[in-house]
Parts: sequence; structure tokens; C-alpha cells
Amino acid sequence: MKRSLWALGDDRVIFKSWVIRLLLLVIAIVAIASYSMYQIDHSANAGILVEPEKLPTCTVARGDLSVTVIEQGGLESSENTEVKCRVRGKNTVNWVIENGTHVEEGDVLVQLDTLAIEDAINERSKYAFWSQSGAERSKAVVERSKLAIDEYIKGRYVSQLMRLEMSLASAEANVVTSKSDRDHNRKLQSKGYVNPLKVRDIEVRLAQAELEVQGKKDEIEVLKKYTKAMELKTLEGNLKAAEADHAANQERAVLDARRRDLAKLEYELCVIKSEKSGMVIFPSAAAWKASPDITEGATVHKDQVLLLMPDLKKMQVKVGIHESIVDRVKLGMVAKVSIPGSVIQGEVVSIASVARPAGWWTGNMVKYDAIIKLPEGTAGLKPGMSAEVEIVLSEYKDVLKLPVSAVLETTQDSLCWVRNRSGEIERRIVEVVEGNEVYVVINRGVDLGEEVVLDPVAFIREAQLEAMKSIDEALENAVPAAAQEEFPSDE
Repeated sequence: MKRSLWALGDDRVIFKSWVIRLLLLVIAIVAIASYSMYQIDHSANAGILVEPEKLPTCTVARGDLSVTVIEQGGLESSENTEVKCRVRGKNTVNWVIENGTHVEEGDVLVQLDTLAIEDAINERSKYAFWSQSGAERSKAVVERSKLAIDEYIKGRYVSQLMRLEMSLASAEANVVTSKSDRDHNRKLQSKGYVNPLKVRDIEVRLAQAELEVQGKKDEIEVLKKYTKAMELKTLEGNLKAAEADHAANQERAVLDARRRDLAKLEYELCVIKSEKSGMVIFPSAAAWKASPDITEGATVHKDQVLLLMPDLKKMQVKVGIHESIVDRVKLGMVAKVSIPGSVIQGEVVSIASVARPAGWWTGNMVKYDAIIKLPEGTAGLKPGMSAEVEIVLSEYKDVLKLPVSAVLETTQDSLCWVRNRSGEIERRIVEVVEGNEVYVVINRGVDLGEEVVLDPVAFIREAQLEAMKSIDEALENAVPAAAQEEFPSDE
């Protein structure tokens, strides 16, 4: 594996930053080279800046190597019982339990201010009583409207019909009487005993009686066909209107009662109690805040998480994995979690598919959250404890390995300087497979038992020249790239 000593990496930098860094590096290497010239050995190894016997070396050996990534994180529970504010609107915290307190079921956790809710209870109780009073009155109106229909059908209508029928019967009797009286007076008139005018008067009364009979019949017909129907429609309309008004009053009464009851319930909810035994912790404060949101005097809102009750038997660690190696981290990988006083073996159970937001507060580093699950029931674990997580990316058994300081990585090759059998120092191109902060795995280029120079740039002129060449190449590539980024073309 080839790695450039001055590789730019994935993070972007501006033009001036690159120039300054590269110039400082050049000055440092030139200073080292100038100092070493005073100790130059004029022996056969003219490229070595110290006596060959004083060169720091190491012997190529075989062994095991673990390639890991180490990140810092904090312990948390994978299952948290959330204690939320269930009171509507904004509320003031009068008292809150201390962070990390162990509580029993029923213990008070938070107390909210109740002054506004008490006023709401009094106001809504008043409206609830008013609405209930209106509903009762409208209910009585409905019942009266129902009784009015029966009263008309079974009472007033029957009474009116009976009076008209009695009047009709009386009129019909008058007609019969008038007819009899007319016929009798006509006989007397024919014998000369009655004046014709009297007969004429009797005939007029008979005609009036007959008209009265017809009028009563018409009144009875109008009563049955029209008056009854009109009155029933009016009464039924009054009933429906009363029922609608009652329904509105009843609904208003129910809503006002619900508002009153809700205010009473929220009054009870202002005292938040624990539903189970366990530890109580505050939700983590935002990175830019000095303290959590839940403090005495703070304002909270409905459904806001006030406290957490973690399950201490199910603990995990959340760490951020850099974007350059996140693809190498797989589910199921072993992770060593170091906490104060112990080391626990965990397992990678989750890797975020979306990176954390990056910015100046994170040093513009792009990381992905990974969850490390710890064995259930591990004693002594508490949320918030600091943890160092070491994830094993790969392991090598019985391989050739060299210290990282023995290998110079240039833009072209990975180089090291080896003392050959004749005692001379020669350059070798090695193939680096992988490595960690201390050692790298070598596939070819050196043999078991050979001596390799440590930190060759400090002692070998050829290594310094290779390093300078890499700097020049990096500078040639960096300057146009930085300029292109700072001054992009119109295209």
C-alpha cells in the first residue's frame, strides 16, 4: 500500500495555508540537513550523516498486528424512559430533582408553576356552570314543545272540532225547525189565517239556517284539512328549533366541562412523579449551551423531554467515525471499550448512513455516528461516563512488520534503508499492506532478520532528497488545486 508523506487528504484547505505549511516543512528539513553536515562521515557511506554504527536500527521480525481505529465517546443507555411535560403551553419549572438521583416509584421528579392553571380552572368552571344552566333551560323548552304537539292533537284540535260539530248540529236543528214552521204557516196562509209577510219572514230564517249549516261544514273541513296541518307544522318546527338549540347548548356545556376537567387534570400533571424505580438524568444539553434546559426557573413546553430514566442493564457507546475510514467499519466488528477502571468488549451494532453536521464547532471534520453495544448487565456503568473505543478493523497473524518510523512514504513508493550483509546502507522499495500508529505490515522488500534504519530522514541524505522531491511534487499539485478552488473558472 502506497501512502504519500504529504498527502492532502479529503479536507479542503485554502491556498495560503498550503504555502505556509509546505514552506515551514522545507525550512525544518533544511535545518536538519544543515546541522547534520557538521557530523558528516567521510567514510565509504558518504550519504550517511552520522557514523554508521550510531544509526538507530531495528530488526525485521514477524508477529501479529491489529489495525484499529480509536475514537472518544460517552456511555448512554440504549433504552431510556422519557419523562415529558404533559401540560399545554409554556410552563415554568419551580423545582427539579438533582441529576443522577436514584428514585423510587411515585417520587416527585419535577414541579411546575400552577398559578396560571388555577386561574384557568376558576374561569372555565364559571363558563361550565353557565353552559349547563343554558342546556337545562333549552331541555325544558324541548319537552314543552313535545307536549305542545300532543296537547294540540289530543286537546285543542278535538275541542275545536267538537265545538264546530255542536254548532253544526244546532244549525241543522234550526233548519228542521224553520222548515216545519214554514210548512205550517203556509197551510194557515192558504186558509187566510196568516199574513203572507209572516211566511216570508219564516222562509228568510230558514235560508239563514241553511247558510249557517253550510258555513259550519266549511269550518269543520278547513279545520281538518288546513288548520290542523298548519298548527302541527308550526309545533313541529318549534320542536326542531328547540332541539337544535338544546343540542348547541348541550355541546357548549360539554366542551366547557371538558376544558374545566382538562385544566384540573393539568393541575395534577404539574407535579410529575416517577412511574418506576431507577436513576434519573437530565437530557444532554446542546453543545453550544452552558447548561441543560431543565433548571429551576426555566420555561418548558408540552411534550418536551424533561428527564430520562435509563436502563442501566442495556448500555452502549456512541462515537463518531471519520469519513475516510467509515466504509471499513462493519456491523458485528469487535470493539474494545475502555472506561475508568476497566476494559469491556463490545460490538458494532449500528452505523449512521448520514454524517453529523460539520462546521467550525467540529473543526470541519465529517464523522458518522456508530453505536457500540456493551454486554447486558455489566456492573458499574453510568450514563455520561467517558469511554475510549478501539474498533478492530483487521488483524494479521505472523506477518513481517516494521515500525512506522522506518518507512518513508513518497508520492511514488514506500521506501526504507536497510543494512546489507556487507554493512552498507541501501535503499529498498517495500510494499506496505496496512498499518497502525506503531507498525506497518510489509508484503515484500525486506527479509526476516534484516536491520532497517529508523527515522531515515534525520540521518540519510538520500532520504532527505526523496522527502524534498515529494514536497516539490505535492507543492506543484497543491498550488494549482488551491488556486482553482479560490479562483474558479467561469466555465
